[in-house]
Amino acid sequence: MDRLRVGRRALLVGSALSLGMGRARAQAPVRLRSYWWGAKERADRTERVNALFTQRNPNITITGETVGWGDYWTRLATQAAGRNMADLIQMDFGYIFEYARRKALLPLDPFVGKQLDLSGFTQSSIAGGKVDGKIYGVSLGLNSTSLIYDRTAWEKAGIVLPDWPMSWSEFARRTAALTKAVGREGFWGTSDAGNSGPGLEVWLKERGKPMYTEEGKFGASAEDMAEWFAYWQDMRTSGACVPPDVQALDKGEIDTSMLTLGKASVSFANSNQLVGYQALNKSRLDLAMYPAGEKGGKSGQFLKPSQFWSVAATTKYPDETVKLLSFFVADPDAGKLLGVERGIPASSLVREAVAPTLDDMGKRMLDYVSFISDKVSDLPPPPPRGAGEVLAVLVRTNQSVGFKRLTPAQAGKQFLTEVTDALSRG
Repeated sequence: MDRLRVGRRALLVGSALSLGMGRARAQAPVRLRSYWWGAKERADRTERVNALFTQRNPNITITGETVGWGDYWTRLATQAAGRNMADLIQMDFGYIFEYARRKALLPLDPFVGKQLDLSGFTQSSIAGGKVDGKIYGVSLGLNSTSLIYDRTAWEKAGIVLPDWPMSWSEFARRTAALTKAVGREGFWGTSDAGNSGPGLEVWLKERGKPMYTEEGKFGASAEDMAEWFAYWQDMRTSGACVPPDVQALDKGEIDTSMLTLGKASVSFANSNQLVGYQALNKSRLDLAMYPAGEKGGKSGQFLKPSQFWSVAATTKYPDETVKLLSFFVADPDAGKLLGVERGIPASSLVREAVAPTLDDMGKRMLDYVSFISDKVSDLPPPPPRGAGEVLAVLVRTNQSVGFKRLTPAQAGKQFLTEVTDALSRG
């Protein structure tokens, strides 16, 4: 009998110790790194969500890392090569296929319904983050390209606002008229978007040309590109857009944009960036669609994931990292902190929670996405590997035309040769 009692006591003590050890392991300190691009407004909102998450999960600490878009992808490529990526990574539609196929990202399908809550997402929203049938990114918001413009400047000058519908030729006329009406030295109607990949993609789609085909080839001809470069050269000649030496001041960030620097009244940007732009500009800013083809043609714009959260394949803490990802995209309290700075929440549940809390600017962004929804085109094929180099060639070639080192016709041929080579190398 005594032996039985001792055995039971030992068993109970052993069970308690095992349970305690299990809890200790479950609550062991976890240190995560998150990495994103964006302006200060985004950093502040992201850090507040990180703080709320760690408050609810005291054993987890998060170190946030952020740089501008221009440096982001260079650093990420270096980290990927050194297998030192952050656990949670902000990812763009233009790069997710490349990183997923290099096996740098973790497939998220095994976590759905467990650590990852996608119950408020539509299948099309989920599909935007899939590569070869697997989920590698979850949308942080929906947005589209847009003209972010200084409404105060346009109204004061008495020029018709750049609202839909407006053709590219009409946009050229209105911005040239604005430059003349304002009459201030060092000010032009619009920034030079001849270097804009999204701008080019919209322009090509309106002409029935995909920027990239399903096979990963560039979808336009040298003649198409010559016409694009000629359009922006004509804009410079008429005074509608900034000259190349001024455009060179733009480093691809909101705080160095022509709009924020007071050099132009229009920036070609994503609709979710209105928050960041307005935070740095005193004038009232507003959103308008990109110009469309002549004679009221259909817009080449499309709704897309503004960016994704992805998880590094090298993370030591996949469960905790996916839990953090889910918190960002599916928790209503996190959604209220994020607002619409990264776009309109993809989760309908979060969207319903956030909508009543939005200020006037947030409502304008929500209204913009609603307004364009029946005017946009389908999401295009994903950019292939090498697409990042294509964008770099576009910037360089447009600058060469601006400084008159190349004619538009020469630029069209040279551009197509370089991008064909870049895409063939992947």
